[in-house]
Amino acid sequence: MSFKKDFLWGGATAANQFEGAWNVDGKGPSCSDMCTGGSHTVSKRITQTIEENTFYPSHEAIDFYHRYKEDIALFAEMGFKVFRFSIAWTRIFPTGMEKAPNEAGLKFYEDVIDECLKYNIEPLITISHYEVPFGITEKYNGWASREVIDLYMNYCVAIFNRYKGKVKYWLTFNEINSATMPMGGYLSQGILNEGTTDFINQVDIPKLRFQGLHHQFIASAKAVKLAHEIDSNYKIGCMQLFATMYPYTCNPDDIVKTQQDSRVMNYFCGDVQVRGEYPTYMNRYFKENNIEIKIEDKDLEILKEGCVDFYTFSYYMSICVSSDPKEASTSGNILGGVKNPYLKASDWGWQIDPKGLRYTLNEIYDRYQIPMMVVENGLGAYDKKESDGSINDDYRIEYLKEHIEQMEEAVEDGVDLFGYTPWGCIDLVSASTGEMAKRYGFIYVDKYDDGSGDLSRLKKKSFNWYKQVIESNGEKLENADTVYA
Repeated sequence: MSFKKDFLWGGATAANQFEGAWNVDGKGPSCSDMCTGGSHTVSKRITQTIEENTFYPSHEAIDFYHRYKEDIALFAEMGFKVFRFSIAWTRIFPTGMEKAPNEAGLKFYEDVIDECLKYNIEPLITISHYEVPFGITEKYNGWASREVIDLYMNYCVAIFNRYKGKVKYWLTFNEINSATMPMGGYLSQGILNEGTTDFINQVDIPKLRFQGLHHQFIASAKAVKLAHEIDSNYKIGCMQLFATMYPYTCNPDDIVKTQQDSRVMNYFCGDVQVRGEYPTYMNRYFKENNIEIKIEDKDLEILKEGCVDFYTFSYYMSICVSSDPKEASTSGNILGGVKNPYLKASDWGWQIDPKGLRYTLNEIYDRYQIPMMVVENGLGAYDKKESDGSINDDYRIEYLKEHIEQMEEAVEDGVDLFGYTPWGCIDLVSASTGEMAKRYGFIYVDKYDDGSGDLSRLKKKSFNWYKQVIESNGEKLENADTVYA
């Protein structure tokens, strides 16, 4: 058997994409709450105030806030060993700037944690998952300001103390490296530069994003140290968006460009969070892009003292990199790239590359040699509900099956992999487009892009398939109608 006996099988979500109840029980608005609906072809808008008669997908989402017991029971029925979810910062500190936490918010997550523990499901909590308090955006322009470090630490003090003894695994920032790209400015850091209204095409000031990353690195390192002081059982991880890159050709120019792009996108943030220091290759990047990071006394010491305990990442696809600007690009998770002629693509144009996951796991483990989890992986697709109520998502089963097989190969290669949480284990709102039509879940939610739907839950074919995967610890991956119908 390749996977560890105590391998953590489960699923992953984010508060802003599935909780709803955006202004209930004292919750304040987050950056995601200010985003309207969008589509694969039309960008979401960012509004500075809530507009009447405008649809904001996060406001109701799939209403996990009022249905968490039902949903966690379904996760337990599948056999989840772990459930990755995030805490909405604005449930605990509505503007992000309060001194005392909101008790109703703390109590809600305590109830969610207790419900997980009732079924022996390990909570894996993301502290900040694309939901910076909009109050922090308005006052500080998000993480561009150093003051936000202390606000984040105040938040960490509240949750680390409240959930001591109940939670073991924490992630400091979701896909922290998304801020190496323009879209991540608002998405990850809450930076809203003057003139920005379009989520996809933000007014970008690179030096603010990279200064914001420095502040997040310091906050992450301080959170690691604080967590270990509060509870010696706490394990704190980083989380990266991994955009696996291949040279489009064997032209040395393509090889060098691939290395350069991958260093900045895929390795820079991990190098800082795992190794505790800035990699030297970033010096040239900063110089050539006129970026100067303001680093205060003791910052480098703080980074060294706050290295993460484990490494996690999202993996959906790979891309090709070409030095030829004439090569056509393809769409993808935050980052486009040149289309790989050897791969199929999803309905949203994301290239499907299971073997790339094995390659990626090996590359990361060779670099860092610390325990790893794949905390996002999945297929966004159009799901059809048949007249009998069934949803035959064989395409999703095939996608996940092939990726699990490659994880098994990576474990055989020697990678220390201890968990897997496919993204959107229940249908939720897309972070990039605001759509419900782009479905990932094992559980179908009756909710649509115009806001309609009764929010009822329905098991897809993949539900029972994944249940069997977990029961067999990854041994039974076949998709047979006689077994799973």
